[in-house]
Order: sequence, then structure tokens, then C-alpha cells
Amino acid sequence: MPSQSLDRTVREASGRIIAALAARFRNLDLAEDALAEASLRAAETWPRDGLPRDPAAWLYRVSERCLLDTLRRRRRETGFDLDPPADAPNAEDLLLDDNRLIPDERLRLIFVCCHPAVATEARAALTLKLVCGLTTSEIARAFLLSETALAQRLVRAKRKIAEAGVPFEIPRPEYWPERLDAVLSTIEIAYSKAHEDAAGAGPHAGFAAEMLDLTRLLADLLPREPDVLALAALIRFAEARRPARIGADGAMVPLSEQDPALWSWPLIIEGRRYLGGAAGGVAASPRVIQALIHGAWCGRKSLAEPAPWPRVLVFYDALLTWRDDAVVRLNRAVAVAEVNGPQAALDDIACLDTATLAQFPPYHALRADLLRRLARTVEARAAYDAALALAPPSAEALWLKRRRDAL
Repeated sequence: MPSQSLDRTVREASGRIIAALAARFRNLDLAEDALAEASLRAAETWPRDGLPRDPAAWLYRVSERCLLDTLRRRRRETGFDLDPPADAPNAEDLLLDDNRLIPDERLRLIFVCCHPAVATEARAALTLKLVCGLTTSEIARAFLLSETALAQRLVRAKRKIAEAGVPFEIPRPEYWPERLDAVLSTIEIAYSKAHEDAAGAGPHAGFAAEMLDLTRLLADLLPREPDVLALAALIRFAEARRPARIGADGAMVPLSEQDPALWSWPLIIEGRRYLGGAAGGVAASPRVIQALIHGAWCGRKSLAEPAPWPRVLVFYDALLTWRDDAVVRLNRAVAVAEVNGPQAALDDIACLDTATLAQFPPYHALRADLLRRLARTVEARAAYDAALALAPPSAEALWLKRRRDAL
């Protein structure tokens, strides 16, 4: 279906298209508007004329032409005209390889969005919107914010970039430290969107391969930066486990029940190499600790070996001293339940802000599991229903339904 192809193309290629246009024309708003206009034209012409051979290349060329049209109109109003824009892509153009046609400027745009002129709390959100193509509602859920508040942050951030005259370039290495945390946070959240669907069938599943590439590039650029190496390790550990995350019946398989024989050991070995560089002889940081947690699981060779819950809990206790937030508390509670029992875990999460977590499926899923184990069946069923009402991915939904129906 043309409409489905358009949705998929925009989702997969919008980051590269906006990054390439923004790098060339140095205007984020114009780049976004041009892609939106090109998408509208695609919605009109593709059902009538058929899909182009390379839909992403078509969108890039038409976006470029739309942006040039806009500049022509603006400059004509001031008495200066540009040359006519390029023609619409023809059949010969569309035979070009998409990766050569669309310059991949995403790393450059990530550094632009993470400029110190942009408010700290808006940097990762802006990058996820422009570079990764996440919707405002998806980003708001990731940051546990309302859509209105998130949208206001994005508008202010783009305005600040324009007002400050931020150069559209990767800065010299001495300016990286002031932007690096936001860059890594962006990559971390983008990968989590690919990883949240156990089946790898979600709209952002393609981020997994892209974040592997980006972290490899950053590790090559900053081979002695512990946080860069730790994130590269974490993503490889998590991605290595993907083959075991879904059972033959299509339901999610919890990490403690996954068969390590199905994991990708080349990725685990690569992750260990990065983790060794990150954790060797330096003070721990939140990202290093998170990578150690994933590394602890990837040290398991078979299901016959005990799950590393005690070590995982120790790492989460350390992480909590750095990053005491709801997500860390919830993940720690999973380990607490295994080490100290479900009641201790339930007590630990009782202090969390339930209003903030009301739209966060993992919160309800964890409560449901703890209540189930405590034989509080009515409350457990209600918690499972709350998680399912938030429309989790299909594999997770199937697992939740089975747990609920087995009560």
C-alpha cells in the first residue's frame, strides 16, 4: 500500500533527510517544513503514479526542491532571485543508491542539537525529534512529560539554535565534553525505542543497527572516553540477546528465562572489549554501571547457571547513588524481588509518583507480577489490565495476557 510505504519511508529516512537538508541550508524549521511538504506530495502522487523505485531518494529530492522554492519566494520578496530549483527526480535519478544520494549528516545534527546554547533538558528531546524521527508523544512518554510541555521545549530549543547562530558542524574535540552527555543520552533513548519491542517489529526497530553504527563511530573518535565505550558495550550486550527475546509462540521471554545459547556471542565479545576499556582503572559512572549490569547477564553461559540477581542488585544500588529516578527504581525492584522477596520490592516502589507513571506500562507490569507472587489476585489482575490498556507491543501483550489469565 502506498500509504504504508510512505509511513515506513518517513519513519526510516526522515532523520537522514532532515540532517542533510539542515546541514546544507542551516535552518531546522525549513528542513522540517520541506520534508512535510514532500510527504504531502508523496501522499498525492504515489497512489496515482505508483511507488518510486527508491522512495527515500524521491522524498529527499522533492524536499530539497520544496526548500529551494521557499528560499526563492523569500528572496524574491527582497528583490533577489535564485536560480530555478532542480527538476523532480526522474527514473534515472531514482536508480541511484539511496545511501549515496542522501548525505548522512546525522552525527553532525546530533552535535548541533546538543549545543550548550540549548537548554539541557531539551537537547536529547530535540535530537530524538529531528534526527531519529520520533513523534512528540513518543518523546514525551520517554521523558515522562506531557505532550504540551515537551512541544514547548522543542520550540524554544529550535529558536535558541537560530538566535545563537549555532554552526552546523561537528565541533573540534575540545568542545565535545560540554555536549557529549546529551549526545549519549540521545543515542541511549533512541536505542531503547528499538529495544522496547521484543519482537523487533516496532516502528523504530531500525534504530538498533543505526545505534550500533553510531556508537562504533563515537568509540573510534573518542577511544578513551569511558561513557562512550560503556554505551557501546551496553547496546551490544542488549542487541546480542535479541534472538532469545521471543519464544516459539510469539510471546516475550523474560531475561532470566532466555537461553544464552541463542545469544549473539560475537556481539557479546565486542561488548566486553568496549566494557573493558570503559571500566578499567576509572571511577564508575551511571553508564558504566548500566553496562556492567548488562555484562553480568551476558556472562551467563546456560540456563543451568543461576541468574546473577545478587550482583545485579549491587550494581543497581550503586546506580541509585548516581541516578535516583523512577526508571532506575523500577528496574532495581525487579532484582530486589528476586533477592529479598516480592513484598520488599513492592514496598520499595510504593513511594513512586503513581500519577507520573500512570502511562508507563512497565510500572503496571511490575506491580502485577509482584502482586501475583503475593497471591493478591484481584489487585494483580487490575494491574495487568492497566498495563494491557496502554497497548504494549504484541509480544509483551501476549506475555501479560498469559500471566493475567493464569491467575
